[in-house]
Amino acid sequence: MEKITSIKNDRIKKWRKLATKKGREASGSYLVEGIHLIEEAIFAKQTIKALIVREDTKIPTNWNVDMLAKFSVTPQVADALAETNSTQGIFAEIEMIESHSNIDDMNFVLIMDEVQDPGNIGTIIRTADAAGYDTVVLGKGSGDMYNPKVVRATQGSLYHINVLAGVDLTTFIPAIQAAEIPVFGALLDAKAKRHYQIEPLERVALVVGNEAQGINPEVMALLDEKIYIPIYGKSESLNVGVATGILAYHLADHNDREQG
Repeated sequence: MEKITSIKNDRIKKWRKLATKKGREASGSYLVEGIHLIEEAIFAKQTIKALIVREDTKIPTNWNVDMLAKFSVTPQVADALAETNSTQGIFAEIEMIESHSNIDDMNFVLIMDEVQDPGNIGTIIRTADAAGYDTVVLGKGSGDMYNPKVVRATQGSLYHINVLAGVDLTTFIPAIQAAEIPVFGALLDAKAKRHYQIEPLERVALVVGNEAQGINPEVMALLDEKIYIPIYGKSESLNVGVATGILAYHLADHNDREQG
């Protein structure tokens, strides 16, 4: 295992650049930190280009990483790579995920329209995974799915679900509607249909909008149905991640899966 002792090392400079979108796009890879996320990537058979381990940290014995390029780094170097305050001292450079855009393979689709906050994006991906959705779509103007905060917030769900990024929703939505997938949009509008008035469906797409502005008008015009979660207390609105959880679970009909 090669040992790296300086933050000026060329490999370290390259890995540090993966904290930026420009650096990730240039290399086609991103940096993951922490045992749980790396383990999820390994078990999901992601392409790991390098495993970086602080010299006082042990690689878990259940990881099949004998054939991977491995590097030992000093605590100072590990701290330079870390995005968290209490790093576990283990990192992986992982190749960007291959996604598919085959609509025939989509049944439950979660669409983000210019959702910006990394924590919200990661939470929505994790929620979609838990609710049994097969595809998450980040429309143009949404945040970067490989932002380190997004990756951490997914808690590994990034590897369980098909995620498409940078999608033009004005063409994608009509395409899935043509495949008979109805598209619902979450609105903060008491005139819209209440979510509990809608029966769960065997194929459905849910659109959630920007934290401040909601769904864009051009996307709004494409919706099959606008839906609203009633606010019973004095709060003005729900966090987009919370609203997504309520609607994603309600709209998707998983009766066959439950019975099976």
